[in-house]
Amino acid sequence: MSQPCMLVVDDETGVRESIRLIFGKDFRLCEAKSGEEALRRTRDEQPEIILLDILMPGGNGLDTLKQIKALHPAGQVIMLTALNTARTALTAKESGAFDYVTKPFDVDELRLRVSRALERTQLSSELERLKEEVARKYGIENIVGKSKAMLDIYKVVALVAARKSTVLITGESGTGKELIARAIHYNSDRCAKPFVVINCAALPDTLIESELFGYEKGAFTNAHQRKVGHFELAHGGTLFLDEIGELGMGTQGKFLRAVEMETFTRLGGTEEIKVDVRVIAASNRDLEKLAGSGGFRRDLFYRLNVVSLQLPPLRERREDILLLLDHFLKLKAKESAVAPRILAPEVIDCVMSHPWPGNVRELENLVERLTILSPHETVTLADLPEGMRFRDQTVSLKEKVLQGSSPLSDAVDEFEREMILKALQKTGFNQTKAASLLGTSRRVLRYRMEKLQITESDQDPQDTKLSG
Repeated sequence: MSQPCMLVVDDETGVRESIRLIFGKDFRLCEAKSGEEALRRTRDEQPEIILLDILMPGGNGLDTLKQIKALHPAGQVIMLTALNTARTALTAKESGAFDYVTKPFDVDELRLRVSRALERTQLSSELERLKEEVARKYGIENIVGKSKAMLDIYKVVALVAARKSTVLITGESGTGKELIARAIHYNSDRCAKPFVVINCAALPDTLIESELFGYEKGAFTNAHQRKVGHFELAHGGTLFLDEIGELGMGTQGKFLRAVEMETFTRLGGTEEIKVDVRVIAASNRDLEKLAGSGGFRRDLFYRLNVVSLQLPPLRERREDILLLLDHFLKLKAKESAVAPRILAPEVIDCVMSHPWPGNVRELENLVERLTILSPHETVTLADLPEGMRFRDQTVSLKEKVLQGSSPLSDAVDEFEREMILKALQKTGFNQTKAASLLGTSRRVLRYRMEKLQITESDQDPQDTKLSG
């Protein structure tokens, strides 16, 4: 790992030599004797730490400080001054300095201040790296889906991200409403500011208002200190209200005023707080219909519905299922530090025919389950949840009948055969137990087995081992 760079700006040779002795082993040092030279070295070297004399011939150190911060905001500046006054420290910090030390300086004190400044630089660098990583993660190009419905969504996201307009995202649970909201935020000029989420369905009416707007000390019992609300926390960024249809009518009115006026008052307070917040709301309910029946304020609906995005359920964009499947198989394998699971063809058929009532979230959860619980690298039908396997068999029989490829009687026989085999395999081919499981007698079961030509040879070899 390369050494951090320190720029020493002082016209006194003795000061520069002292600093060289103290920090020569820990930093790559560069020096400047004037403000003009300091700006040039800052531009060329991009130092992490700058030690800057407050008094230099032909210039003011505070003016140089402002120019350095404008040129290289990430650099942490420590002022060197012979003026040990509170006013000097305050002026330096107001101008962007991280800290200051007085000359002649104490070596341990200087080391401590430099160490803290370097820590701040490293934290800032890590924060910037994380911000860039998050921005990449929620880039429009990283949202999985190539169906026409999703391509249309991406176009709107790209257009609306550049503006401050409120956005209303609707769609069934699990369709990815929060993911789209984050994509709007992280592709906007607000990406470096907070993205604050509040789930309106998760909080009772008695708490939602204080969570949104905060409260002052003494506003109610147990309000022992001031609390900043989500609206205030989102200043400069985006406030995302999930399931806004669950917001109580009283809170809806206060929220509408806050959105329109961009001001609000904390509970128990009188001060009007000004905020700059972009609002994105989401709901799995039809808010227009809800407003028509009196369950949601019409004026709030129209205020939120400036730009609307309707996310399609997964069953209506089946061409995206395999893309999502591949994405989640790789993601969950990486998270679990295992090889990505391979799906047998019959499993893929089952996945493609499943209705996915829980949408993308259900698919992601299934892949996570298979990654963790499947004992083999290749996933078979036996690894799928029983309800999913059973439904797939029922649907395939239904389709055969409806398509005319199989008479109803044959389809019924096929279905009954599957059910009996399933019960027999579950009980190790014990006919008495299987009959009990099916809710019939052993005699009737034997008769149906003979009619459907079910014999011991139909037993799964694995079940034979288990029963043996």
